[in-house]
Amino acid sequence: MAAAELHPPDIHHLRAAIGWLELGNPTEAGEEIARIAPENLGHPFVLKARWQVCAASQSWEAALPVAEQLVEIAPEEAENWIQRAYTVRRATGRGLEQARQALLPAADRFPREPIIPFNLACYAAQSGRHEDALEWLRKALNLAEDRTAIKKMALQDKDLESLWDQIRDM
Repeated sequence: MAAAELHPPDIHHLRAAIGWLELGNPTEAGEEIARIAPENLGHPFVLKARWQVCAASQSWEAALPVAEQLVEIAPEEAENWIQRAYTVRRATGRGLEQARQALLPAADRFPREPIIPFNLACYAAQSGRHEDALEWLRKALNLAEDRTAIKKMALQDKDLESLWDQIRDM
């Protein structure tokens, strides 16, 4: 992503926010972000930190416009699509189907990213579409560099619990 460089003091506030996030303190991270000049709040790196603060605080309504903005300004990053869908799933008045719709275009846009079909498998399983879920999970396994890691992740993910017997046989 080509982004304009942040300059002091905003770069220092961003670095401090990231440090607070790494220490598990989203409140302090949010306070550092609040010190960033308003014209830089839409900078991609600042947006990523803002999303992390919201996610760590489970403030999904606040996270949603940030996630939407990230997809808009950096659609070439699969992570932004994944985080937006994750946020949509948890935001009030949204849910699994809206999350699926938010992530589905990313499956074509990033055909080599295994986490996208993995998450689509989770959404399908939670919606009772077990065959679709298994199909998405097979796709994730086929894309993964480490099939064992994806399978292990699937066998630990509560979203896929109803399919654990079938997953063990994959």
